[in-house]
Amino acid sequence: MDGIRRWIEIESHTADVAGVNRMMDDVEALFRETGAIVERVPGRQGYGDYVKVSSPWGGEAPGVLVLSHLDTVHPKGTLDVLPFRIEDDCAYGPGTTDMKGGAYLGYAAYESLIREDRQTPLPIRFLFVSDEEVGSPSSRPLIEAAADNAKYVIVTEAARTKGQAVTGRRGTARYQVTAHGRASHSGTAHPAGRSAIKEIANHVLAIEAKTDYDRDISLNVGRISGGTADNTIPEECTAHVDLRISTMDDFNEIDAFIRGLKPVDPDVSLTVNGRLNRPPYRKTPQIQALYEHARGLAAEIGFELGEVAAGGGSDGSFVAHKVATLDGIGVLGGGAHTLNEHLKISSLMPRLKLMRRLMETLK
Repeated sequence: MDGIRRWIEIESHTADVAGVNRMMDDVEALFRETGAIVERVPGRQGYGDYVKVSSPWGGEAPGVLVLSHLDTVHPKGTLDVLPFRIEDDCAYGPGTTDMKGGAYLGYAAYESLIREDRQTPLPIRFLFVSDEEVGSPSSRPLIEAAADNAKYVIVTEAARTKGQAVTGRRGTARYQVTAHGRASHSGTAHPAGRSAIKEIANHVLAIEAKTDYDRDISLNVGRISGGTADNTIPEECTAHVDLRISTMDDFNEIDAFIRGLKPVDPDVSLTVNGRLNRPPYRKTPQIQALYEHARGLAAEIGFELGEVAAGGGSDGSFVAHKVATLDGIGVLGGGAHTLNEHLKISSLMPRLKLMRRLMETLK
């Protein structure tokens, strides 16, 4: 808990590059103390650095990749309103579940092996990234390259509400639909204006109507921005759209729909920007076998490890199609991305033991 607290109290909002790099400093120092092979990779595209770690055994053979992110959604200063504290079985603070708690357990499991002078059948490797909370735009190539030399991938994202591991996730895409109208004074020249906000309002309804729960498709217009003054007909307005899908066929269908939107007002134009952020993470036979192995280990430790397909994305989504990937192996808790974020202290030792046993038994 002391180690997790130290990481929580190093604020590391994705946009706070200095804060993220302080986190990477601590990770680098901890792993160097174990004798691991550590590489610090400079950040790109305005994001913080990355840290790659390899066990001193196993050479270049495919191994176990432990995948973690150390950026959080919480802006610098969140500790002032969400300070670290313990109440009963809960430890509160920014990043406790998402995902500093789980990331630290990965380190702690590895460090316990080193302390006992134990080696594992496969080399153990870690990748800590700095931009997961914004879709991993700069770290995705590193993640995919690391998975190319992995036999298994363990993702230290938080467990689901009942402690389940994650064996599937929906894919995610983000779009910006912008209407370009014509500004004019709303009192003296109202007929001359062409309202971009009015145009976008029509499309919001059409976009939201594409949600289909039976097909596990959801669209959400989460933000609308536009206009300059109450007495000016707005020249520009943008709707920000979040799309979740379970298959690439569904993505292709909805992507074509959004990109094919046509103006309702012929004097207004539309532009659409956006892309697939993370592909759907589908359970393969290899993922099922990895989960069953982990479930057996959990039973030996003394808890039941269920499984679930989750709605949110993770960096595991980039690699699950090509390597056995088990997500949600981090801590139990709740309130991720909120000022109620917390982990369950009672989950720490069982989950740490599970990570260690995975390292010890995967072949």
